[in-house]
Amino acid sequence: MDVMLPEMSGFEVCKRIRQDSDVPVIMLTARGELMDRVVGLELGADDYLPKPFEPRELVARIQTVLRRTVRTDVSQVQKFGALKIDFPRRKAFIDDRDVDLSTNEFTALSLLVRRIGRVMDRDQIMQELRGMDSDAFNRTVDITMSRLRQKLGDDPKQPTFIKTVWGAGYVFIGEDPLDADREA
Repeated sequence: MDVMLPEMSGFEVCKRIRQDSDVPVIMLTARGELMDRVVGLELGADDYLPKPFEPRELVARIQTVLRRTVRTDVSQVQKFGALKIDFPRRKAFIDDRDVDLSTNEFTALSLLVRRIGRVMDRDQIMQELRGMDSDAFNRTVDITMSRLRQKLGDDPKQPTFIKTVWGAGYVFIGEDPLDADREA
């Protein structure tokens, strides 16, 4: 989708799509400034590619977005204490209250939940979020995790769900519902 559409901005179209659907969205546009890219991604685009671009790069990004989409399409609802995650609907709830997560935040949460108890480093998370390697100064993962924790009401000093492993990355520490069932 282009940002500069004739009747409505691509940003607005993306925002409306995300209200009802999790269909993959890649923004292809001449507006390649950092702020435009950030806004596009925060509104729910799965990727943002400024023009001009190489066709092979576009194909690679489409394949990456589709791989991520297939892997996150878990057909179940999981509960971790007060947190309930509805994977098919791509929604999270705290005490049955809808938590308004961005696409990146939900993707990061589902990535950590699928690997419960295992540390994911920033590069692995960045690869899932953006489909590209991160550089040493990229704070996207840390910002995404910070916003996700804030929305979940998770205190980083005494986490219930997401723990920072300094120098290594992040780990989901919520109680595995399968382990709870086995103990019962």
